[in-house]
Amino acid sequence: MKGTIAIEEAIIDLAGVEAHTFAQFQTLMRPGSDQTSGLSAHEKRLFDIHDERLKSMDEHGVEYMLLSLTSPGCQAEADPEKAKKMAQVANDYLAGEVEKNPQRFGALAALSMHNAQDAAEELKRAVKELGMFGGLVNDFQSKGSEGGEKVYFDTSEYETFWEAVQELDVPIYFHPRYAIPQDLKSGTKYGDRKHLLGAGVQFHLDLSWHLYAICSSGIFDRYPKVQIVAGHLGEGIPFNLWRASHWINHPFKRGSRPMKQDYSYYWTHNVSISTSGNYNTRGLKFCIEEIGLDRCMYAIDTPYETVEEGQNWWKTVDLPADQKEAVARTNAIKLFKLPLDM
Repeated sequence: MKGTIAIEEAIIDLAGVEAHTFAQFQTLMRPGSDQTSGLSAHEKRLFDIHDERLKSMDEHGVEYMLLSLTSPGCQAEADPEKAKKMAQVANDYLAGEVEKNPQRFGALAALSMHNAQDAAEELKRAVKELGMFGGLVNDFQSKGSEGGEKVYFDTSEYETFWEAVQELDVPIYFHPRYAIPQDLKSGTKYGDRKHLLGAGVQFHLDLSWHLYAICSSGIFDRYPKVQIVAGHLGEGIPFNLWRASHWINHPFKRGSRPMKQDYSYYWTHNVSISTSGNYNTRGLKFCIEEIGLDRCMYAIDTPYETVEEGQNWWKTVDLPADQKEAVARTNAIKLFKLPLDM
């Protein structure tokens, strides 16, 4: 079977549910719903790998999925030791599930990003011992006694991590997360506008800032082989690349900017995008033209989107056959070094 390869597909493990029940996100995902009921139906879809998910893959033509712990994962755990343990447990669980059917599933490692050393060590363990194909982080790391501190990964404290990423030669997927409780208080930008939360608006606005920070930090100059992936057609950044690069290239910026190149350079050398949850054919064609065919990959975003919807859209995408094959399969095989036939 040669079908599509979907690279941003979420799961949950029992330990993760116990540590961070989905009840806390119930009223954000479904306004007006009962928070005490949790998201049992959604949890069931996340738990499922080998039953309905696989049946749907077979029915609609998905050859392979790269699975990852659903957002916010370890990034929501403010306690460093708990987050470290959470990543280890989730990765052991996911590796065991992949082992049951490695022809159809692979995995990206969950990582605690409280410090670079722990993140690097867990990524090395996940890749070298568990057979994972990269890592996934959910925007910033929550930190502090009340989880109100946001830690981003573009600072000098994360050099050890990025050095390990380059050494392992595996991609890091950047995924969004919901706003933290401190940003939902009355008087804050989201607190008074909760309808903006989530995938439609808040996710790409918040994560795109972090992606710009990573690109502008000089990380890719010091570690030029590092590759990252941004879902949802690049969280909107490809459509702003000309303007962002135009302004960072101004003479009054060039002398003080921390990076050697502009944003467009890094998005054609170090960043790839996926179609996860953004089934916009014209948008995909623009991304192919803007950052290159080899930097665009297919994803569904299950179970937040359905396999059926993703595949039904994909069948309508009117790209030349070689381009469609590259986005659907071969680009992912090359980037993640998947054990699949080209």
